[in-house]
Amino acid sequence: MRSVPPVLSVLFAIIVLWYGAAIPMNIHQSLTDAERAGQTVAPATASARRDLSGWSLALGNPGAVTTVFNQDRPRLPAPHQVVAELWQTTIEKKITSKRSLVFHGWITLSATLLGFAIGTGLGILLAVGIVYSRAMDMSVMPWAIASQTIPILAIAPMIIVVLNSVGVQGLLPKAIISAYLSFFPVVVGMVKGLRAPEVMQLDLLRTYSASRNETFWKLRLPASMPYLFASLKVGIAASLVGAIVGELPTGAVRGLGARLLAGSYYGQTVQIWSALFAAAILAATLVWIVSVIERATLKRMGLSR
Repeated sequence: MRSVPPVLSVLFAIIVLWYGAAIPMNIHQSLTDAERAGQTVAPATASARRDLSGWSLALGNPGAVTTVFNQDRPRLPAPHQVVAELWQTTIEKKITSKRSLVFHGWITLSATLLGFAIGTGLGILLAVGIVYSRAMDMSVMPWAIASQTIPILAIAPMIIVVLNSVGVQGLLPKAIISAYLSFFPVVVGMVKGLRAPEVMQLDLLRTYSASRNETFWKLRLPASMPYLFASLKVGIAASLVGAIVGELPTGAVRGLGARLLAGSYYGQTVQIWSALFAAAILAATLVWIVSVIERATLKRMGLSR
């Protein structure tokens, strides 16, 4: 409960700054709309308005300030506009509607979970191989690191085109892009975790004549759990980003990425921001679920703090 006041204070500050930023960003459009309606604004000419900052225009036309928060296509939507759009596209729309963020969120979530499962499985297998094989440590790890230097926006269209050429479409290409982003944190965290046991602990198991398999299951794997779950939190969020990015090059009509594309095509900034917030809420929910599983797992293993 002690963390609630600081969180609310930060949230309040963000909202105030957001409303403050919306005024200079949207005041030009408000003055243009007022001129078209036959109202007098100062300065009256468009050339003069271009020479002034947004705040100067707002101070010179205080009556127009109230309209900057209710534009249909603002440069920067106000917080209440984004909240209203989220409410309308989640609560007031049927989940089967093409305008429902729940519908689009489920499409993106499906690719996210499949990609996360692929990336996690691949990351764990690579980590075990790297720890137990010096050849893989010297060869695979540098390539895994190098793979993350390639921008995902550059490689995503290549993956989509290559897979489409062999007839692979739909969910799997997006899942592969998600796996590409999520496997690396798992590899790094799992390698660190498997190497976490101290020399004395390993020597103790050797004195008991423990095999490599017994050492893995009874020492290395339990010791890696905190590191693994820390990596999974990063991986699940990265997987969601990968799923959204995977929807962009294909001109998708379903998914949160499709909502972002449609909003950018038609200048619907409120739709863009609502889709972004929906993605952030989905990511936070997924990370929270991983945290719940982490606490339950570590508690059962006797590793909880």
